[in-house]
Amino acid sequence: MGVLENKARARLFYKYLSKIYDEINPFVWTEGMRTEALELLDLDSEMTVLDVGCGTGFATEGLLQHVDEVYALDQSEHQLERAYGKFGKRAPPVHFHRGDAERLPFATDTFDVVWSSGSIEYWPNPILALREFRRVLKPGGQVLVVGPNYPDNPVTQRLADAIMLFYDEYEADRMFKTAGFEDVKHAFMGPSYDPDVAITTTARAPRKE
Repeated sequence: MGVLENKARARLFYKYLSKIYDEINPFVWTEGMRTEALELLDLDSEMTVLDVGCGTGFATEGLLQHVDEVYALDQSEHQLERAYGKFGKRAPPVHFHRGDAERLPFATDTFDVVWSSGSIEYWPNPILALREFRRVLKPGGQVLVVGPNYPDNPVTQRLADAIMLFYDEYEADRMFKTAGFEDVKHAFMGPSYDPDVAITTTARAPRKE
C-alpha cells in the first residue's frame, strides 16, 4: 500500500497542496481530459449527480455544463474551502458534503450518476468504495472513475507503488466487477505529453429484473 493510501496522510497532503492545487492541476488533469471523460456519460440536465473526491471543484464545473445540480463530497476540509470560494458553501447548484468514499452519507438508490476523478488512488479499500458507489446509484445508474494508469517502466512502477494506487485496465476490470458493476469499459487519456497517463472506467449498476 502506498504512503498516501492512508486517509490521515492524504488529508495532511492536501492541507498543503490545496494552496496551489488549481495552479498545478491543469498540467495533469486538463480541460480536454475532463471533456473527453464527460462525453463517455449519457447526461441530461435533470439527473442527480454525485462527485466523489470533488477537491476544489474542477470536475464539478464540468458536470454543471450538463446537469442542473451536483452533490460534491471530499474528505479534505482545505480542498472544500477552495471549492466554497468558487460555488458558495450552502446553496445550489452544488451541495457540498465532507465525507469518506468508503462510507457515503447518502441513501441507497439516490443518484443517476456517480463521478470520481483523481480520488481512487488515495482509497485504502477501492472495492469497498466502489460498492458504496453501487449502493447509492439507482438501478442502471452510471459510474465514471478516473485514476492513474499503471506505468510500463519497472523503476517507475516501484515508485508508483510506494506512493499510491496505480492500476491497469485488467485490475480496473476486476475491481469494478467484484464491486458488482456491469458494462465495464475503459479508456486511456492524458495531456499531449503523456496521453495514456489516466485510465477512465465507466460502468453501470445492475438493472432490476
